[in-house]
Amino acid sequence: MLGAALTTAAVAGAGLLINRIADYREAEAEARYPPEGQLLDVGGCHVHAYLAGDDGAQKPDLVLLHGASGSLRDFTFSLIPALSPRYRVLALDRPGLGWTARTQPRYASPWTTRAESPAEQAAVLSAAAAALGITRPIVLGHSYGGAVALAWGLAQPETVAALVVLSGVSNPWPGGLGPLYTLLGTHLGGALLPPLITAAKPYSRLDATLHSIFTPDPVPQGYARHIGAGLTLRRDSFRANARQLTTLRPHIVEMSRHYARLPMPVEIVHGTADTVVPAHIHAQVLARQVPGARLTLLPGVGHMPQHACPEAVIDAIDRAHTRAQGAGRVAPC
Repeated sequence: MLGAALTTAAVAGAGLLINRIADYREAEAEARYPPEGQLLDVGGCHVHAYLAGDDGAQKPDLVLLHGASGSLRDFTFSLIPALSPRYRVLALDRPGLGWTARTQPRYASPWTTRAESPAEQAAVLSAAAAALGITRPIVLGHSYGGAVALAWGLAQPETVAALVVLSGVSNPWPGGLGPLYTLLGTHLGGALLPPLITAAKPYSRLDATLHSIFTPDPVPQGYARHIGAGLTLRRDSFRANARQLTTLRPHIVEMSRHYARLPMPVEIVHGTADTVVPAHIHAQVLARQVPGARLTLLPGVGHMPQHACPEAVIDAIDRAHTRAQGAGRVAPC
């Protein structure tokens, strides 16, 4: 009895210590990487929005949605400065990531395995865009953000001028996401693992992780410092990311049945060397599913074309705008 009591006390004490260290790590990351934009209250959900190019000139609206394990800082690194002279650009943190809150309190529980669907994310992010006066934008989604962009187009086609799906998740994939995500997808693993990871502060693995995401392309100089990995390693953000990933596939299965009814111009850009979201499973299939979709395959480019081949991404955005004008979905600028 005494041994069991001592063991329980030791475990509780260790858990308390781990969470206190995690508190410190999170405060450190948040102080170093504060919001770059503004926090909007959208139906009780705080959404982090970064608006650029809003200089009074008449420009087409463009919304950027980031991928998994990231934030809108991926776009503020270099893509937005290149786009803002010609577009009014709005980048948004997806729910639970960066500085955007979870859409519902039930998703914030450490013990739940639920997460926001792409459609739920699209609903709150489209409302944030509307609150800032963004009308009928081109919506670009990278990686997981591609699924959110497609969900936005399916649910509210009248509010979207065109879609740009960049290295986007669009179709069911074979196999699972690996043992770590399998464990994080459970009630116990999702509750207990994130504090350990946050407290451990595994920044020593950051270079290797970024290399695996960018491969075969180099990680841009200064990107690791800019991206703010500590924000993703916060307990709540880590859980949100993991749960959104582990619950994504059923939503993709259902969404993929309806892509043929997307009425807006769709530009698809994907690297042929992408091993994170392979083109033959996603982009090439999506191009056959969407009538009139235009597919641009980038030979030898990996999962991050916005950094490896930004000119091709900007060209796709320009084509999307031109096609939207031709279809009467936006007014000429």
